[in-house]
Amino acid sequence: MSVAAPFASSVERVAVVVVTYNRRALLLDCLAALCAQSRAPDHLLVVDNASSDGTEAAVAAAGFLARDDFEYLRLPDNRGGAGGFAAGLAHALAAGADRVWMMDDDALPAPDALECLLDVARGARDVYGSVAIAGERLAWAMQLVADGRRVLDPETLPAVAEVGFLPFLGILVPAALVADIGLPEAGYFLAADDLEFCLRARAAGARMWLVAASRIAHPPSVTYEFGVPGLRLNCLRLAPWKRYYDTRNRILLARRHFGTRLWTATLPSIALRLVATLVHEPARIAQLRATLAGVLDGLSGREGRRHERWRLGA
Repeated sequence: MSVAAPFASSVERVAVVVVTYNRRALLLDCLAALCAQSRAPDHLLVVDNASSDGTEAAVAAAGFLARDDFEYLRLPDNRGGAGGFAAGLAHALAAGADRVWMMDDDALPAPDALECLLDVARGARDVYGSVAIAGERLAWAMQLVADGRRVLDPETLPAVAEVGFLPFLGILVPAALVADIGLPEAGYFLAADDLEFCLRARAAGARMWLVAASRIAHPPSVTYEFGVPGLRLNCLRLAPWKRYYDTRNRILLARRHFGTRLWTATLPSIALRLVATLVHEPARIAQLRATLAGVLDGLSGREGRRHERWRLGA
């Protein structure tokens, strides 16, 4: 691990945290885009979830480890996106960051993405987010607080729009908020850690703002609609091992934040999503096992990396 120099003198010290696992080519592209920012970050931290594909050697060969503003934090084991973001955010804040811009390794921020965020980031406790773009559309729909619209066309977004949730993909988190509500839930491993963090932030009085001019290219989520009369769900197409975390973490989140809605809304929606999965997706037996395992572990409050224990592969 390289040793980072102190933050450069600036009005606000902004760190970037990128979490990676076995995607060295994507990571190098992401780092190149971050180094080309019109407003350079003060500190660039890569959190490596114990990659086995030569990621660290590739980063060294590209010259990043020699930079004073760069740091490479290799975790001893794979802690998933949730564990990686928790570790990276804690590390960046301990180094003195005032705000931390977080993203996955498959993000490609536009050259002015950080500058556009900082142009409007005035709230000391509010959270601001870049827009994830896949071609001519948003990578996933975003719901606006003002009118409840779900937006997929980036051209119809207001310049700055309040939303109820921001993904850990171009999210700019202030140190003051983390000091109040704590870090992301590392035990989620994968899925819903960003939603859970945003729910805590909103409960503490923070607001979430999507900044249309700050853009990050990112592959789209693969979704489809499914429903019964009077109810339609937007479903994610997932591999069985990811289905486990999606299911389990919906329940963990509901146990903490939604009270009796766990029984009246969350579990019924999981049952309907299971029907959708069995109708529309392959590996039906594995999908069924993943959902049932997620329900059992969610109701039992079991966290961490557990898909191998259920023999769900990866």
